[in-house]
Amino acid sequence: MMTKRKYFAAIISACICIGAGSILSVKVNSASTTPGTTDDPVVTKSYVDQQIQKALGGGATNPTPTPSTPEQNSNEVKNVSLKPGQILVADAGTEFIVRSGHAVIYTEDSNGVADLTAGVDLLNGQAAPKNHLLSFPRDGRGIQVKPGQTSGLIVMVRGGYTVK
Repeated sequence: MMTKRKYFAAIISACICIGAGSILSVKVNSASTTPGTTDDPVVTKSYVDQQIQKALGGGATNPTPTPSTPEQNSNEVKNVSLKPGQILVADAGTEFIVRSGHAVIYTEDSNGVADLTAGVDLLNGQAAPKNHLLSFPRDGRGIQVKPGQTSGLIVMVRGGYTVK
């Protein structure tokens, strides 16, 4: 009978030792990792951008080019007024939103302009809907006042453009 008690006590004490050891081990491991060290690094976006530029061979610290004129700042939204007969031609990646007036798509090739709001491709001469986000994937595409209209357009523009 005595051997059963000793056996049971030995099992209980072993379980207690194993449990206490795992708790202390977790506390010691978590205390040894300090944020910002090699065990737990903190990386910023600018650091990642610099490393990507170095890997691509351009040692520039600023990966985004600065625009030549304030009107061409890709983050700035400008309100542009067009008169009948004028064409607003976008640079690649520019976005337009027609706010007032009647506009049609202008392209010199068979490809069109992406209407991101409706999820369709608008071809040369098609109406550009108001309050739809239009994306211009290449240079040389734009919008103009619908032929026959006497009033102009007001267009919100994000990105580079020229008025012809």
